[in-house]
Amino acid sequence: MISAEPVVFVVDDDLTIRKLVAGWLGSAGFQVRLFASAEEFLREYQSTAVGCIVLDVDLPGLDGLALQQRLVTEQISLPIVFVTGMGDVPISVQAMKSGAVDFLTKPLDEDALLDAVRSALERSRRIWLECQELTSLRQCFEALTPRETEVLRLVVAGMLNKQVAAELGIAEKTVKVHRARVMSKLKAQSLAELVRWYEKAGLSKTAATGTYSE
Repeated sequence: MISAEPVVFVVDDDLTIRKLVAGWLGSAGFQVRLFASAEEFLREYQSTAVGCIVLDVDLPGLDGLALQQRLVTEQISLPIVFVTGMGDVPISVQAMKSGAVDFLTKPLDEDALLDAVRSALERSRRIWLECQELTSLRQCFEALTPRETEVLRLVVAGMLNKQVAAELGIAEKTVKVHRARVMSKLKAQSLAELVRWYEKAGLSKTAATGTYSE
């Protein structure tokens, strides 16, 4: 079951740090879940619509950077705020290149941590909204009939109505009917918007080009 509330997962093998961070986050109104290791997190993690991880780099067993790569591999989109007792620049650069939101050194500063968590949750919220939009878009495309899909594919490729009609062997007025239905089902206000939806849904790997006729 996916949690509807934003969740901050804290993964640190130091009990004192876990309690300290949990206290700060709890006082700020965040829902918090604590883990002593990356392995424990992977065993017990439950999906959340919006969430982030406050993750110690220097964990026994699977360390923080390895967990970050594991999440990427398993397509778990949880923004990460790294914390460490070592101000290691190469490690911090690697973490940020792999998508970390921030990299904080111990002893932690409460305000800096809370700011980083808020940024991470905002990024998570944007990712979730984009996923919801993409799912909705794909459902709209799936609602098209085979003929409407054919017309759509040719229209976004830049063909005029008469060219589409010739390609499919149907009347131009029939193309106009199908095109209007496609626009309606996809709630597109213009051809340019239709092309954007088509590309965003992953139905085209290259940008549509050509001269369009409304």
